[in-house]
Amino acid sequence: MQAYIVSRLITAVWVIAGLTSLVFFLIHWVPGDPVEVMLGESAAAADRAALRHALGLDQPLLQQWGAFLSGVVQLDLGTSLYERQPVLELLQARYPATLELAALAFLIAFLIAVPMGVLAAARRGTGWDAGAMGFSLLGVSIPNFWLGPLLVMLFSVTLGWFPVSGRSGPLSLVLPAVTLGTALAAILSRMVRSSLLEVLGEDYIRTARAKGLSPLRVLFRHGLRNAWLPVLTVLGMQLGALLGGAVVTETVFNWPGIGSLLVESIQRRDYPVVQGCVLMISLCYVAINLVTDLLYAWVDPRVRLGYGRD
Repeated sequence: MQAYIVSRLITAVWVIAGLTSLVFFLIHWVPGDPVEVMLGESAAAADRAALRHALGLDQPLLQQWGAFLSGVVQLDLGTSLYERQPVLELLQARYPATLELAALAFLIAFLIAVPMGVLAAARRGTGWDAGAMGFSLLGVSIPNFWLGPLLVMLFSVTLGWFPVSGRSGPLSLVLPAVTLGTALAAILSRMVRSSLLEVLGEDYIRTARAKGLSPLRVLFRHGLRNAWLPVLTVLGMQLGALLGGAVVTETVFNWPGIGSLLVESIQRRDYPVVQGCVLMISLCYVAINLVTDLLYAWVDPRVRLGYGRD
């Protein structure tokens, strides 16, 4: 088990190192000049040169890369070209909103998807199964940029139950979380159903039934418990996306999270903030994948025992 954990930690360190460099070069290869955005097209050449020198943009790219890596090691992601504030402070100010949205969306999706997927698998071929899979297909098919405004029109404009946008209180969190949670619930419910159906066809399930165990005990203790491994993969990927900031949903609802900060920074050609946002999103994915790998070993002993034999 210890060798398995050490191996995953070493892999995560290498991935983070590679992502850090990749983020830097991709951002600097994007067309556009932040100096021109800040000063305007009519600015004098001398003013542009002075600002470019002050921001360090006139240095060779490899030298800028070295300074960036040195700053990342020291948790210094630079200063925003537009806000004139440290990038880390901007991320710290925006990330709590993303955490709130991700947590509630994940809770909504989990509470909907797991019972629905279990019910669809237990009642395969019935109306319950068709209804659950119909909801799943609808949830996957509807994009967030369409579902979000639809919920706003119904529950905010027409009924007046929730705020239209912004982060003004607990009620303002409901519609963005439902928008995100619906798509996640649709994906997760299909995975729970398919994984559980596969497990219910195994020999040990027939053995448990032959021993006279109750259907609920067979379903939950022997079926659902062994169906979690594929579900964990989907959960890890989707949770990483939520923690990384849902760009479309945050933009639609004007939610002040990492996703909306990324969009604003791209429009302003604010390289340091864009680098910080993309790096933060990448780190969220790496961290969630690392936790998922460790959960594999806890849920399925074959993972850690098989690694130890290798």
